[in-house]
Amino acid sequence: MSGHEHVRVAVIGAGFGGLGAAVRLRREGITDFVVLERAGSVGGTWRDNSYPGCACDVPSHLYSFSFAPNPDWPRAFSGQEHIRAYLERVTDVFGLRPHLRFHSEVKRMVWDTERLCWDIETTGGNLSADVVVCATGPLSDPRIPDIPGLDSFPGKVFHSARWDHDYDLAGKRVAMVGTGASAIQIVPSIQPEVARLTVFQRTPPWVLPRMDRAISGAERFLHRTLPFTAQLRRGVLWGIRELQVQAFTRHPGQLGLVERLARSHMARAIKDPELRARLTPDYRIGCKRILLSNTYYPALAQDNVDVVASGLSEVRGSTVVAADGTEAEVDAIVFGTGFRVTDMPIAERVVGADGRTLAECWKNGMAALRGASAAGFPNWMTIIGPNTGLGNSSMILMIESQLNYMADFLRQLDVLGGRVALDARPSAVNAWNRKVQARMQRTVWNTGGCTSWYLDANGRNTTLWPGTTSEFRRATRRVDLMEYRILRGAGRVRGNDNDDARAGAQAGARAGAQVGEGA
Repeated sequence: MSGHEHVRVAVIGAGFGGLGAAVRLRREGITDFVVLERAGSVGGTWRDNSYPGCACDVPSHLYSFSFAPNPDWPRAFSGQEHIRAYLERVTDVFGLRPHLRFHSEVKRMVWDTERLCWDIETTGGNLSADVVVCATGPLSDPRIPDIPGLDSFPGKVFHSARWDHDYDLAGKRVAMVGTGASAIQIVPSIQPEVARLTVFQRTPPWVLPRMDRAISGAERFLHRTLPFTAQLRRGVLWGIRELQVQAFTRHPGQLGLVERLARSHMARAIKDPELRARLTPDYRIGCKRILLSNTYYPALAQDNVDVVASGLSEVRGSTVVAADGTEAEVDAIVFGTGFRVTDMPIAERVVGADGRTLAECWKNGMAALRGASAAGFPNWMTIIGPNTGLGNSSMILMIESQLNYMADFLRQLDVLGGRVALDARPSAVNAWNRKVQARMQRTVWNTGGCTSWYLDANGRNTTLWPGTTSEFRRATRRVDLMEYRILRGAGRVRGNDNDDARAGAQAGARAGAQVGEGA
């Protein structure tokens, strides 16, 4: 990108959220947009995460766009390479490549109150946009803990999302730090080839069987020739997960049966009582992300694997030291320690109408109206924003709901006409957030007795949605202008403080109805 250009919409990120936004813009007849991507290809987290064994834990036919079904998924749970290939096909089929701007990482974006637009500085050049759709996603920036001595480690160090494929682990002594969704796929993939594998486990995960299998050629043929069969399959997968939501959000006690299934799954592979004790969680299943694997426990039972029931606390030369004092000599350290979910770096680069960054506004916790609009940041919305994550279903469903909201947001701007912007009212954001957090109080994520990446530094769950995907779709079906300030001309606000208070009360009541009082 050279020079300075102006577009109607700038989309940040070319993963599921960004590509979905691009498709929706074209379907709405909007072609004056760009997709800014810091890497050199599409795919987002499915491009970045290429570690051994990387695969999705949501069934393939549910983990795809409803408007771009794929009848040729090879497995019930697809691997990283198949999902990335799917996103490349979506890019081509919907003609998105002319809109892509690769190697254009956003360094800073500032709202111009006079011109009512965003000025965006990227590594590929500068531009401005009437509307910004931020689709960077919460699983994009790896989190590596600050470990004393790590800088002086003589061996190889990398995060699971930045896998070094040029480094051969065969015959090496490897430390795997973390036991989350990535680690349980990496461990069984590398265990047969490494000399010794030391797994540092702060908290054991609950692991259930992975009901994966190859999808037969006959099934794929049926889905190609009779598309409604694939839609039916998707509908069944969706419906089952919708029925499961109540156990997570209202009746965590119902998860006891699932815990027994997980314990039985472990017992079949782990015969050593001491190891089994180390691997048994002491919190309610579902409080942390439930993991799926048929190979994780068998790998941990192998002779060349040590499970340290403690986190990594120090590195002394080539010696890694756990918090309980356990030591191990290693040649490589692999971090499966997650991502910056509640403190996303992009928030430090977005400067709103009052000169504050989004990170400053969110220092006490992320909050956005219907998971999309932050107060003080006009014509800016996020895909997979605060409290839009899921604990048991497909994020693609939530993304598509937010795309509905984005499309109506742009329609409302057209209806209003002229130089105009919409800024979420603080009262509406607060009303929405209060209802969400009230519902969150009785969920398993808040009451299950664990500490997870769902919670921010203040212990609040600003990550997950405490309801069904159909509830969220209803709540994001359209934009309610009463929840927004309308800005015209040189940033003039239509409506005074009394208007804001009155509209905020109305918006709060409406938000309560759509979030669902006591639902």
